[in-house]
Amino acid sequence: MQAVTRRNLLHATPFRKLPLAIAIAAMSMGVAQAVDAPVAQAAPALTVIHCAHLIDTVAGKMLGATSIVIDGQRIKEVAPGSVTREGAKVIDMPANDTCLPGLIDSHTHLTMQFGKNTYAEKFHLNPADYAIQSTVYARRTLLAGFTAVRNVGDEHNESIALRNAVNSGEVPGPRIFSAGQFIGTTGGHADPTNGFRWDLQGDPGPKDGIIDSPADAWKAVRQHYKDGADLIKIMPSGGVLDESSSSENPQMTIEEIKAVVAAAHDYGFTVAAHAHGAEAIRRAVLGGVDSIEHGTFMDDQDMQLMKEHGTWYVPTIIAGEFTKDKAKEGWYPPQVARKALEVGPKILATAGKAYKAGVKIAFGTDAGVYPHGENAQEFVYMVQAGMPPMYAIQAATTHAAALLKHSNDFGSVSAGKYADVIAVPGNPLDDIALMKNVDFVMKEGTVYKQGGEATNAALKSSLGM
Repeated sequence: MQAVTRRNLLHATPFRKLPLAIAIAAMSMGVAQAVDAPVAQAAPALTVIHCAHLIDTVAGKMLGATSIVIDGQRIKEVAPGSVTREGAKVIDMPANDTCLPGLIDSHTHLTMQFGKNTYAEKFHLNPADYAIQSTVYARRTLLAGFTAVRNVGDEHNESIALRNAVNSGEVPGPRIFSAGQFIGTTGGHADPTNGFRWDLQGDPGPKDGIIDSPADAWKAVRQHYKDGADLIKIMPSGGVLDESSSSENPQMTIEEIKAVVAAAHDYGFTVAAHAHGAEAIRRAVLGGVDSIEHGTFMDDQDMQLMKEHGTWYVPTIIAGEFTKDKAKEGWYPPQVARKALEVGPKILATAGKAYKAGVKIAFGTDAGVYPHGENAQEFVYMVQAGMPPMYAIQAATTHAAALLKHSNDFGSVSAGKYADVIAVPGNPLDDIALMKNVDFVMKEGTVYKQGGEATNAALKSSLGM
């Protein structure tokens, strides 16, 4: 019997009857054929990058001239000075450039981008529309130097399909770890029908990520396992951009949180918890989550608990700053604008306080709340909050890799790890804003950006954008 592959299915099955993940891959393939650009060439067996400067994110120091020897998708050797290897392709970086490991954004939403019309668009756009848009956002993120991301929530598992398309080489983008659908409670921040009139609300349940008991929590996590998610994202507090009244009220019981965590850990998932309010943060930490996202109203007790439990903190300062500014420009409904003005001005100060208290911090931005590709502005805000530039860079490399439990694969330029290498024009330890000017991007040995310009590899299936 012939093996069943995705390509066989595409030829054998009417498109309109395909499951969403397969349909998205099919659309991506069609777009790839339509783009008049050279096909990406496989990386040569050996490549050597000559860096005038390299940031060692493990040791936390700047190195001088260093050669990175790459064999296929992984780094074979990191050697001081300028070395060559027989038969290797050589990439000489500009003398002023600083090489770094590929960056990791621990909090993204690649399947959406908020704008003035978002609240109306959810009645007009289909899941496939969001999926197609996500291919553009993935490319922008990669070209900004982010070679890996956690995608912490969508409504229709589009990011799982996007992850699969990136992994199969059909779409250029970062390595994606997807939480699939959000998990929250009825009427909470994860409820997609908030703000709808009653006859449109329906009654979303565990299959849709909405739970109201520990039993529901187990079913929702098991559904995520079935769907192919990589991690779990819960919403134990209110949020800013949904149309409810509170950004900080607790919206999950500690029993529900513990049930999610117990189920998730059974299935090998980590759990990220969106939490603005202090009580919600406390419940999430005691419930055993792996990370707190946003943490706006985190108090001293929360910080102490996080240190005791080893809980990571992902601040997303840029999202707070962006929504605060857009609230003043009239982007949001009145109740959303009010919440944005309550939350936005506080996240930066909270992040600085958490750093001084010794809470573990991983880099994350809430990309999609602000325009994709501008992720590196978070570095600027982290330094403004009082974090040293080296710490901010480590938050986006070694720390984020540890949060993802993939320190053996990426987070530093080291032998055995994926050949994820970027460069910026100058020394970001002197000027952290240089992180916004990435001029070289390599992911798994393939160059997607060089000399500040996208390569042919980055044009593949990019919608021509």
